Amino acid sequence: MTTPRLGGRWIEHWEPENPGFWESTGKRIATRNLWFSILSEHIGFSIWSIWSVLVLFMGPEYGFDAAQKFFLVAFPTLIGAVLRLPYTFAVARFGGRNWTIISAALLLAPTIFALVVMDPGVSFGTLLVAAAVAGVGGGNFASSMTNINAFYPDKAKGWALGLNAGGGNLGVAVVQLLGLLVIATAGAGSPRVLLWIYVPLILIAVAGAWTRMDNIAAVSNDTGAFAEACKDRQTWIMSFLYIGTFGSFIGYSFAFGLVLQNQFGRTPLQAAAVTFIGPLIGSLIRPVGGRLADRYGGAKVTMLNFIGMAVATAVVIAASAVDSLAVFTIGFVVLFALTGIGNGSTYKMIPAIFTSRAKANIASGGDEATELAMARRVSGAVIGIVGAVGALGGVLINLAFRESFLTAKTGAPAFWSFLVFYLLCMAVTWAVYLRSQPVGADRSDVAFARV
Repeated sequence: MTTPRLGGRWIEHWEPENPGFWESTGKRIATRNLWFSILSEHIGFSIWSIWSVLVLFMGPEYGFDAAQKFFLVAFPTLIGAVLRLPYTFAVARFGGRNWTIISAALLLAPTIFALVVMDPGVSFGTLLVAAAVAGVGGGNFASSMTNINAFYPDKAKGWALGLNAGGGNLGVAVVQLLGLLVIATAGAGSPRVLLWIYVPLILIAVAGAWTRMDNIAAVSNDTGAFAEACKDRQTWIMSFLYIGTFGSFIGYSFAFGLVLQNQFGRTPLQAAAVTFIGPLIGSLIRPVGGRLADRYGGAKVTMLNFIGMAVATAVVIAASAVDSLAVFTIGFVVLFALTGIGNGSTYKMIPAIFTSRAKANIASGGDEATELAMARRVSGAVIGIVGAVGALGGVLINLAFRESFLTAKTGAPAFWSFLVFYLLCMAVTWAVYLRSQPVGADRSDVAFARV
């Protein structure tokens, strides 16, 4: 049964793998949709992470301790992660352009809610609800990536998805930079100024999606592809690796300011002056991770990246031991940069894994059109699942910091656990994607050396 189409601007014919179509028509349309997708996703990330900034405005008059604040910034991460699955399928149900309009408009809800309740004396429960509503901003990433994945040919997905995700991730740094400017000019008692800035920006994103984006008619909900993705071990391996990359990025983005305040005694202004740097670099460098993966293979880039993340984490642990703010900050910023590269390389791996499997099946006599179509369908579902599970890593990071500061009054125990996890991610990447496979290995378990 055909799902009734909602709204306008539907593209009936779309074949990006056809070089002639791509160069004459497809590339121009895809690029236009990419830029407006980035705008909406960027603001979504800003609203999703806005509580990492709002907690810096919450001085002693609010009456909340560090553990409560870490929980407050973890809550929207959790809700955003959960929403990523339904947001993934919303693209096919409503159309990419139509859902971008809806999801952008939904960002008004958490912004206005926070405008109403952000005052000393507000209950912790009320703030938890307000933070939970901000989780809608986290769902935008999944729908945006699923939508843009459909617009681009395989050869350009690494760069396009990296640019889309990097531009979205940049919203974390921008909201933190704006928070710094508000604290420096209006003072730490003026959180509503920051919130008011985003109301017109949200309306601009809605208008841009309405007038400049398109729906692709060929994209449709496929529960069969989702079921296949859930049964495939590659889905859960990539989800595990994405916890290490994106989970680290979003978790550190939300927690960095609180760590500086509680471990090094920084004031809200001093913390805000530093916190935006890591997310900024991590966001800008994400497309580079996709480009490197396009050139050298996502598995190789991801493997080397996890080695670098482990080394950077060791530097942060050493800086914590000697109470060196300068070395700690440098190590943390390098860690942010590596999360960005890893985000780009892991996302490039997803379509490459299923395309590699399809080519192996074609070589064994499978129908080319059927196998490649299946690869596109399943990889689209996997992108949604991986994005949702990976975001849960941000929740775990903030909960680890909460427990660490509760028990040890420092973030060092949390960083030790992160170091062990990165070493485990490195081992998994090598074992699954880079190690030579034994003769007779099942084609579904091939070593994707160029993934």
